[in-house]
Amino acid sequence: MAPPAADRTDRPVIGEWVDGIDIPVINERAVRASAGILFLLGFAAWLSGVITGDLQWMRAFGILFAAEMFLRLFVGTRFTPTHLLGTLITRPQRPEWVDAAPKQFAWGLGFVMALLGCLSLGWLGLPAVIAQTICAGCLLLLFAESAFGICVGCELARRFGRHKPQLCAGDTCTYTPPARGERHSIE
Repeated sequence: MAPPAADRTDRPVIGEWVDGIDIPVINERAVRASAGILFLLGFAAWLSGVITGDLQWMRAFGILFAAEMFLRLFVGTRFTPTHLLGTLITRPQRPEWVDAAPKQFAWGLGFVMALLGCLSLGWLGLPAVIAQTICAGCLLLLFAESAFGICVGCELARRFGRHKPQLCAGDTCTYTPPARGERHSIE
């Protein structure tokens, strides 16, 4: 149980306290916008590497992405460049508050993938196709998040985590879609 609003002087590393919600939350709209920004940068770097064979842009993006995920996990989202830009872009929109814990798991997954990609490009000296495959997998996850609102890491945390999230993007924690052939109800 979260402390009452008057006692919320402690700031969670991941997320923030919002009046009326008892858990640390994060704005899903800003997260999706930042995922879109990272996807655009990463796709440009990946495509450059695939077409030219020069992996310098992929290396640079891998370092940027790993630093971004590291900051989100250990410092907080207030200090990550793409999340700040995503927050600025989505400022006119009503926030969609989601549980911060599944996002933390998703960002941990992104951090591990970034480290694996950077290691395969650098110290391990593996063939470029391995790093490009890891990068492509990470880009697919970023695209799913930004374009469709599907957070694969969040879904894994929801299915296999000890604590089930209370607030999910698109209300997927509590919403049951109609069976195939049935119509959606607004109730």
